[in-house]
Amino acid sequence: MAIDREMPLKEQMKFDMRAEEVDIMEGDPQLDADGGATINFGPEVQMSEGHTENLADFLSDGDLDVISRDLVEAYEGDKDSREEWSSTYAEGLDLLGMKYEERSNPFPGASGVSHPLLAESVTQFQAQSYKELFPAGGPVKTQVMGMTNPQVEAQSGRVKEFMNYQLTHVMEEYEPELDQMLFHLPLSGSAFRKIYFDNTLGRPVSKFVSSEDLVVPYEATDLMTCARITHVVKMMSNELRKFQVSGFYRDIDLEDPKDDDPSKVKEKIDEIDGKKKAYTKDNVHTLLEMHVDLDLPGYEDANEAGEETGISLPYIVTIEDNSGEILSIRRNWNEQDPLKIKKQYFVHYKFLPGLGFYGFGLIHMLGGLTKTATSILRQLIDAGTLVNLPAGFKARGLRIRDDDQPLVPGEFRDVDAPAGDIRNSLVPLPYKEPSGTLFNLLGFVIESGKSFAAVADMKLGEGNEVNPVGTTMALLERGMKVMSAIHKRMHMAQGKEFKLLAQLFAETLPNVYPYQVVGGNQAVKAQDFDERIDVIPVSDPNIFSVTQRVTLAQQQLQLAQAAPEMHSLPEAYRRMYEAMGVQNIEALMPPPPQPQPKDPATENSDLLAGMPAQAFQGQNHDAHIASHFSLMTSTVVKSNPMAMANIQAHVMQHISLKAQEEIQAEVQQQMMQMPPEQQQMMQQQMMMEMQNRVAEREAELIDNFVTELEDALKDSTQDPLVELKKEELELREQDMERKAQEAQLKLELEERKADDRKETDEDRIDQQKDALAIRSAIAAEKLEKDSKNKMMDKAEKITANLEKTAANILNPNGSQQ
Repeated sequence: MAIDREMPLKEQMKFDMRAEEVDIMEGDPQLDADGGATINFGPEVQMSEGHTENLADFLSDGDLDVISRDLVEAYEGDKDSREEWSSTYAEGLDLLGMKYEERSNPFPGASGVSHPLLAESVTQFQAQSYKELFPAGGPVKTQVMGMTNPQVEAQSGRVKEFMNYQLTHVMEEYEPELDQMLFHLPLSGSAFRKIYFDNTLGRPVSKFVSSEDLVVPYEATDLMTCARITHVVKMMSNELRKFQVSGFYRDIDLEDPKDDDPSKVKEKIDEIDGKKKAYTKDNVHTLLEMHVDLDLPGYEDANEAGEETGISLPYIVTIEDNSGEILSIRRNWNEQDPLKIKKQYFVHYKFLPGLGFYGFGLIHMLGGLTKTATSILRQLIDAGTLVNLPAGFKARGLRIRDDDQPLVPGEFRDVDAPAGDIRNSLVPLPYKEPSGTLFNLLGFVIESGKSFAAVADMKLGEGNEVNPVGTTMALLERGMKVMSAIHKRMHMAQGKEFKLLAQLFAETLPNVYPYQVVGGNQAVKAQDFDERIDVIPVSDPNIFSVTQRVTLAQQQLQLAQAAPEMHSLPEAYRRMYEAMGVQNIEALMPPPPQPQPKDPATENSDLLAGMPAQAFQGQNHDAHIASHFSLMTSTVVKSNPMAMANIQAHVMQHISLKAQEEIQAEVQQQMMQMPPEQQQMMQQQMMMEMQNRVAEREAELIDNFVTELEDALKDSTQDPLVELKKEELELREQDMERKAQEAQLKLELEERKADDRKETDEDRIDQQKDALAIRSAIAAEKLEKDSKNKMMDKAEKITANLEKTAANILNPNGSQQ
């Protein structure tokens, strides 16, 4: 390959030469007579790498050093920008009171107890949210998007059961990680979940990432638009070596990591846990996994013409913090995505929204109250200690035997008092009893903190007093207002997490994946995780406590008992039992027997006995109609008007179901041929069309049935009863035709209205255009007229001036001077 010396170096390197290509170059470049150079690359070179390859293996050491230096510098700046946040968080952890403080001020042995306001609030929140976000049956439920049918309902059930099975049995880390996250969340105000596919486990995982291990830039507002996300990962040397041997990371020599200085938060957590690093040969590496946008040399973004756009693309860069070596650079977008949108791996859980990226926790909101409560509590205890063990002044001449030992109950000691009166020689300091005002202030501070954290005891009824349901609901709503809003944020974040997990399942599952559940094996398809099924948390974002749920169910039951004709009492009782958490409700409330499909002979027997019969979907409606038709033409039924009416009503049920099933099958076949996004757009229109077609088909089937019945009964046309029934059938047929015509007329009327609106809009636009043209012409004409008038006035003035000048020039006799 010849290189032109006059060509800019950047243009010469358009062929995207890599470091590996330079290494395989045979010999030195040969200079040509025309000033160029020839480079011999030796045998045929293959330059291709997959979308998921480690691009760090294809970049030169110089490029990697530049990228590493820039990213590490950016990470250090991001970490320094939140130094105040880390200090506040670390100081707030002391307020938990997990460690007793030995104090020497204001006197040795002063109380070092901490008030448990913050610890109680955190524990209460963790206990409530844990059972709401991860119930025993699984945290996932599904919702069908768009039209439903038996196939889609079955798909929804498979997705729900599979994801709950994965989260409760296969993903063993999910529940303990969620439990730990819910304890950190109310403290720091922010917690994160990382959802990714673990190659070593061969399945998706969802890990808890604490707020101190996820660093973002100062100007970040959310994870979606964040330009740089750094996840600080601690990894043992042996685990890191496994990733290097497997090819996930670059196989390069790394120095033994140095003991880095832990962060303030980490130091405080270790102090609270009572841990101290003693063994220093574990060789724990600190990896910086950075989700950033880069313009990599040799991998620049280009448009359709092949020209570089200068747009930075999303990558995941992993750097060993101690050495600054880049271990991997991988693309962070889907290969089929033409827009190259960044893939999301993290979900942000917020306790309170805060004023920036990180949320506010109870440390921020209750830290001041907890400090105040702790201070007041220590003052009260210290005051009691001083009162119980008083101190004071003793006269110099007063001698007490063993005065260096305190008195014990029941002991009397000898005293030599010079003045004869011991009271004159002893002056105790005036210590007061613990202040009642201070005690009341402590109660006020505690109640304020509990009211904010919604952990106060709500006395909904004492003794025989029972509050009305409305009062109870008002008290619950007022007491749980803050926690309900926090629960809604967690519900939304968990929904995002489940969507990321469902997306991973769709990308990584085989075509059919079997799994074992109670009662047998089940199977789920990768295609089940499509846009028709929406995966959402099973928790209710509007209800955060069992008390609130039971109260709502109790109110529903009271309303159902007050108006049983308008409600289903069994369903109201069932909801009450579910709110109370009763298991095996079916044993307490067995479901009522449901009507079952019957054969035509049994239906004929019931109809002759005056019992009602019911048609069901999926039956052979033609066979049932033929059997009932034969019964109607029998002599027994001809003479029994009640039986004839019952049979005719039952036949109409079969005709209606037959028409619905035929039209529904045709509509579903048409919908299946449409793409999913078009199905949602055409859903309402297809439903209206289906109703019209069902009415037309019913009218056709009824007409055929009536005609056949008339032919079968033509021998008994003189019978008044037959004539009456015939007229009744004719009226029914006319009514059906009328309904079909009304539906058709309604549809045509809507179309005409749409056409009229369109014509009216077009006429209005034309009129506006004409009016605008007229106004423009009038304005132009007026402008022209004004211009002419001004010119004429100016000409007249000039003429008058000329005449006046001429008159002055002429003499009185009219002769020229």
